[in-house]
Amino acid sequence: MAAFTVLVAVGLLTRLGENPARLVLGAVVAVAAGVPLFLFRLRPGLAYAAVATAGVVVLGNADSRSIVWFGLVVLAAWCVLAYGAWAGCIYWAGTALLFGGEWLWAIHDPGWGPWVAGVSVSVLATLLIRHEFVLVERLRAAQADLAERSRTEERSRIARELHDVIAHSLTVSLLHVTSARLAVDHEPADASRALAEAERLGRQALTEVRATMGLLREDGAGGVAPPVPGFGQLPELVGDYRGAGAQVRLAVDGDPSALPETVGSTVYRIVQEALANAAKHATGTPVTVAVTVADEDVTVLVDSAGPPGHGSGMGLISMAERAGALGGSCTAGPGGHGWLVTATLPRRTDEGRAR
Repeated sequence: MAAFTVLVAVGLLTRLGENPARLVLGAVVAVAAGVPLFLFRLRPGLAYAAVATAGVVVLGNADSRSIVWFGLVVLAAWCVLAYGAWAGCIYWAGTALLFGGEWLWAIHDPGWGPWVAGVSVSVLATLLIRHEFVLVERLRAAQADLAERSRTEERSRIARELHDVIAHSLTVSLLHVTSARLAVDHEPADASRALAEAERLGRQALTEVRATMGLLREDGAGGVAPPVPGFGQLPELVGDYRGAGAQVRLAVDGDPSALPETVGSTVYRIVQEALANAAKHATGTPVTVAVTVADEDVTVLVDSAGPPGHGSGMGLISMAERAGALGGSCTAGPGGHGWLVTATLPRRTDEGRAR
């Protein structure tokens, strides 16, 4: 707006002695139309641009040497930037007809050619600039979407960790408390051991929950690193359930030592959730955990002898999500001796293949 006003003012002052009333009217019309065009971006923009152009034409007075014609260059660039490529191209076509008409039919002055070229170059340049603006906006939108997806995935991951930790610890602790209740009258020592083990598991669960909640802190806020149990902790996991009185058998076929940490951790979490479900829904029934480590994949089977039910809770969803994140699959339903959880995971993740 400032540049356009200055050009109009210079054009007015350089020709004021010829016809003051007409020139002042043209200047007022041009500036008045420029206010809604430049400052408020009111629509239809081309209508205000046409009125401002009419004021400039009055000031130019068919003289190709007047500096006021630079106002049309400013108007053309603004139409592209503020109102879009189509508006800019339409305005460019109108100015080309204006200058061409002056050159070919009104005053045969070759000086109109540079003005046509100037407006054309201005429109092309601003089209490129507008394209860059559009790309920047798309990039910002894509970044915002990626950030939101990352936050959603992180929340889901933390929810899975909390669910697995709490479900496992509470289930095993409940088994110990039940054993203590049954043994308190006749076997006080056994009851004391069971309660001590339940207390240990409760403290361990509290530590893991605190560590997992550390994921919600900003970097450097003092959060502790979350625990990452792996394949090596499977015997300890099974031992917890055996110590609580559950009948759990673990069988491992193959060499798990070369498994990536992500695969080992996923196997651990799937078995942990499957055992918690078996202890909760089929208490006292034998459970078999079979892990087969092959050349290309790892297969996990958790077979409980309890009566088959209908599973659709968060734990089953969590197991499927964990397996799917590695490119594998996990299903749970009637099968085996009652209820069968089957998970198949690729032995090498993308990270492992890259190495």
